[in-house]
Amino acid sequence: MQINDRMEQLHNAVSQTYTAVEPDGPGNCGKQERGRSREIVCEHFLDVYVDEQLTFRLTCTATHLPELILGRLFTEGWIESVRDVESITICESGRSARVFLQENLRGSDRQIATDREASCCIGNLTFLEKNGKRQLRELPGTEWQNAWVFTLAEEFAGDCELHRQTGGTHSCYLGVRDKCVCRMEDIGRHNALDKCIGYALLKQLELSECILFTTGRVPTDMVQKVIAAGIPVLASKAVPTDQAIELAKKYRLNLICRAWPDRIEIYHDARK
Repeated sequence: MQINDRMEQLHNAVSQTYTAVEPDGPGNCGKQERGRSREIVCEHFLDVYVDEQLTFRLTCTATHLPELILGRLFTEGWIESVRDVESITICESGRSARVFLQENLRGSDRQIATDREASCCIGNLTFLEKNGKRQLRELPGTEWQNAWVFTLAEEFAGDCELHRQTGGTHSCYLGVRDKCVCRMEDIGRHNALDKCIGYALLKQLELSECILFTTGRVPTDMVQKVIAAGIPVLASKAVPTDQAIELAKKYRLNLICRAWPDRIEIYHDARK
């Protein structure tokens, strides 16, 4: 697979400085109105074409775009591995990406998406989908240790650069056993997760040996992505929904939430 990332690293790719006004009020103890300089995270809009057909329109943070594209293609069932992708080309502005699949996959099993409503909280759109998306399968039994989750929670406690600057991103951490091998940030938690999965594919990591730690809440669509990727353990500092827990139980996903460096809550433990 060839990756040709021609995007210019613009100074405003991830954040810009704005002035926020703090009016006089109880919190200011009678002080005069004043302005405060703030770093604000930037939204980036990316159209992804698969074999010259508009397939996704993503609202994201303009970092690690090849990983984002690969992770999205994988979790949506377009590809089974990086070997299915011939090339990814991202234009100079980073607003358009063209993906060419291997010749035997071109033009087959795809249809116009029937539902173009936003696929997540930041408004990602799907224009073209693959017929017969990857069916979710029960995850194989995997041994893991609570200590590995604590390791990722400690990494989260150290914060990520863009979140430290702006407070405006979600982050996702990829672990292999007791080591954190990757951290990704994005304005959307789904995107941050896809970036970690794309990184794992590029590095040819064994997904069945990975752990994902997300900073966002865990609804069913996040759980579906992780199960579709074949990753057996999902942890979050936040909380799950009821249906996310039921889905984790059905497919034997280990689901850990309210995860902090000194405590965790296990909502489904597939080791038992």
